[in-house]
Amino acid sequence: MTEPTAAGAPGVPAARDDAPLEVDFYFDVMCPWAYQTSKWIREAAPRRNLAVRWRFFSLEEVNRQEGKKHPWEREWSYGWSMLRVAALLRRRPDPLGHAAVDRFYQITGRLLHEEGVKVHTRDGVAAALEEMGEEPAVVDRAVADPTTHEDVRRDHQRVIDLGGYGVPTLVIGSTPLFGPVVTPAPVGEEAAQLWDLVAGWTRFPHLYELRRPKTAADWEHIQSSFTPYLHARDWQTVQNPVA
Repeated sequence: MTEPTAAGAPGVPAARDDAPLEVDFYFDVMCPWAYQTSKWIREAAPRRNLAVRWRFFSLEEVNRQEGKKHPWEREWSYGWSMLRVAALLRRRPDPLGHAAVDRFYQITGRLLHEEGVKVHTRDGVAAALEEMGEEPAVVDRAVADPTTHEDVRRDHQRVIDLGGYGVPTLVIGSTPLFGPVVTPAPVGEEAAQLWDLVAGWTRFPHLYELRRPKTAADWEHIQSSFTPYLHARDWQTVQNPVA
C-alpha cells in the first residue's frame, strides 16, 4: 500500500507496507463535524494503510460553565454517557475493542447526524446497541461501572494535555491536529488525497492554523448538511474562543 505522505516527518513514525500507521481519533458523538471527519477517515484508512484508534473527548466538560456539574457528576450526560458505553465496548481485546467502538460510533452518528434520532437518551443508545447486535443491557452495565468514567476522563485529559480543545482531533505519531473540518466527507481517492494534505501538516511543527473564511453560501451549505442533527439535539452548541 502507499505510505502516508507524513511518514518520516518529525513526530510521525515511518510506516512499513505491512505495518499500518496508528492514528488516534478523538471524538464526541454529539459533534456533527467530528462525525463527518470520522466518515472521511474510514474512507482514507484502507487507502493509506492507517489503523484508527478511537479515543474519547467530552464537549460537555470542555464547555462546562463555572458552577455547573461535571458530566461525571450527573446521572446521565448526553455525550459523556454515550462515551461510557463505548468505553465498555473498547475493553475487549484488540482488534475487537476498537472495532466495536467504530461500529458503535458509525451507528449512533448516523442516527443522530443523518436521521435526526435522539440517540443521546438511554433508550436511543440501547436501540443503537441492538442494531449492532449487542445487548441493550450494555447501557446499564456501563452506567453502573464507575471505572467507565475514568476511561473517558483519561482519554479526554490526554488530548487536553497535548493542547487539544475540541473535536475532531487527530494525533498522528506525537502530533495533534484539529480537523479536518469538512462536510460532506470526501470518499474514495479524494479521501486519500485529503489524508495526504492533513498528514503533510506534520512536516511543519510551527504551522499552527490555516482556515478558509466562510461565506453566506457556506453557512447555508453547513446548515443544510446538519439539519437532522439540529432537529434532534437537546442542547445548545457552545463555541469557545481559542487562542
